[in-house]
Amino acid sequence: MPSDVSAASVRVAVSQLAISVGEPERNRAAAAAAVTEAAGRGAGIVVLPELTPSGYVFNSAAEARSLGETADGTTAADWTGLAAAHDIVIIGGFAELGDDGNLYNSAMLVDATGPRAVYRKAHLWDAEADFFIPGDAEPPVVDTRYGRIALMICYDVEFPEWVRLPALAGAELLAVPTNWPAERVPAAERPMVTVNVQAAAFANRMYVAAACRCADERGVAWVGGSIIAGPDGYPLAGPASVGGVAGDERTASTDLLIADCDLAQARNKATGPRNDVHADRRPELYRLRSELAGQG
Repeated sequence: MPSDVSAASVRVAVSQLAISVGEPERNRAAAAAAVTEAAGRGAGIVVLPELTPSGYVFNSAAEARSLGETADGTTAADWTGLAAAHDIVIIGGFAELGDDGNLYNSAMLVDATGPRAVYRKAHLWDAEADFFIPGDAEPPVVDTRYGRIALMICYDVEFPEWVRLPALAGAELLAVPTNWPAERVPAAERPMVTVNVQAAAFANRMYVAAACRCADERGVAWVGGSIIAGPDGYPLAGPASVGGVAGDERTASTDLLIADCDLAQARNKATGPRNDVHADRRPELYRLRSELAGQG
């Protein structure tokens, strides 16, 4: 365990990487350098972006498949080696060739023993549906030496019902590998995707660490805006540098965010002496509303 982290906390790192589609060796090397730097700065948990080895902007389904790998493939071996060398936990995204022959936009959680969990993105964004099959399993919650970590991917976190599932299952930290395409952001405002991460952390009183990427890829720019949010929703680190769309001079760049997180704080869902974000839920009403909506 990193020597400069107290027994009650863990140092969480989020790496905003420059990734290039179709260059898996280069991308894995960039990820390894970021993980090594984070570990050198005392991190016990490192979050990497969505589809880190493969890149994102595929020209065809054939290209996407050619960049896929199994959940025990090269990336898993590389990250396991890094996790073992530094005694850390790594979460990152990759293009998964499943045993069923399908290609999934997936994320894995790896520690020194190897991959502990693989999650397949359930909510596909835009052209992702041309390349990937959506997953149909809930986000896993993994017991690690540092606390209970859940994982989901990018667009998933925009669905409050989906985020609530791992929160109710006891997740203390939600790790979110992401590739947020650039959006227009008014002056002095934060990208809504970053604000949404803060809202998810606040609504569930848990830590959320989101790792985006940078560097234009086949004409696509990225938000950046990686962030580590605390259970109160406020940033503990970040947002990282933010990029814009055409005509916006801002450019997202590589960044490494570090924050010490006492994950035990996420077990307390109280927002005051008389309120608790989980205990105050009234799911019987939500079900009723859902049934009435279905009848319309």
